[in-house]
Amino acid sequence: MSVLSEAWTAYRLRWKRRRLLFRALRKRRQLRPVMDRTNRVAPGDILCFSTVRNEAVRLPYFLEHHRALGVRHFLFVDNDSDDGTREYLQAQEDVSLWRTKASYKLSRFGVDWLTWLQIRHGHGHWCLTLDADEILIYPHHETRPLPALVERLEQSGRDSFGVLMLDMYPKGPLAQHDYAAGADPFERLCWFDGGNYMIRRKPDLHNLWIQGGVRARRFFADRPERAPTMGKMPLVKWNRRYAYVSSAHSLLPRRLNRVYDEGGGERLSGVLLHTKFLNTVVDRSAEEKRRQEHFANSDLYDSYYDALTENPDLWCPASTRLIGWRQLEAMGLMSKGNWI
Repeated sequence: MSVLSEAWTAYRLRWKRRRLLFRALRKRRQLRPVMDRTNRVAPGDILCFSTVRNEAVRLPYFLEHHRALGVRHFLFVDNDSDDGTREYLQAQEDVSLWRTKASYKLSRFGVDWLTWLQIRHGHGHWCLTLDADEILIYPHHETRPLPALVERLEQSGRDSFGVLMLDMYPKGPLAQHDYAAGADPFERLCWFDGGNYMIRRKPDLHNLWIQGGVRARRFFADRPERAPTMGKMPLVKWNRRYAYVSSAHSLLPRRLNRVYDEGGGERLSGVLLHTKFLNTVVDRSAEEKRRQEHFANSDLYDSYYDALTENPDLWCPASTRLIGWRQLEAMGLMSKGNWI
């Protein structure tokens, strides 16, 4: 890329970031507080931000796991749940909650709402941005909580942390694996695709565009370029001038997207274990197809939803059973870098 072209790209991205921040400022009017406990947030607390809709079955384990990692306060936006999600979250002492009935799709899939909350409450804090079906793990996570991880990142001069989202699934038809709220989902979702990932570096934002896993294999085999992207930067030392561009897949300023080593080595990275394929996905897929709120080109994903409503078995002979983070590191799906 020429010097002139690089300068033009940098200028264009600065204005894009300003537009995204202005969008969040406008979208704040769509949020109504349900329970605001942010006065309990202390300097140095690690925060978690999430937009949810009808996630009552996933939230007990999600909260338990990330509390154990060291999250001190959770900030949720409830997008018109009717399954008890709002009532459950309202009762949690370390949760602040807002609600909205506005369009998830037109809020950039909840990102505009969370950006406003991050502007207001996340500045200067290490912040996790997660969906309720994402469970963060990283090297040594059983013995080194998030404060140890962010200390290591700061020692390395890093303000962001990259992960691979790993789709987990059971063996056998999805609907036959009943799940109860609070149980460990990975007792059922204990399989993953370990070796079919494609990676490229986007020239404008400098983030890694990763595609693969069971969704690429099973639902997008004839159009792999349409498969969901699996790379994310969910953990960031937030500044009120930052903005996510596409969910947590890319950030501005774009230096935050360089979570990989450009010199041929490895940087500390983690994995988001994705619990999308609980038994509930079979019934919810028909609803999500009708709502058309989850993808920018929703009509292109109709066959994906149709396949899920048929209660598929995603397992194949090449599937790998999850053992632990050391296994994922050995497979090259996460890295401990030089964090011994």
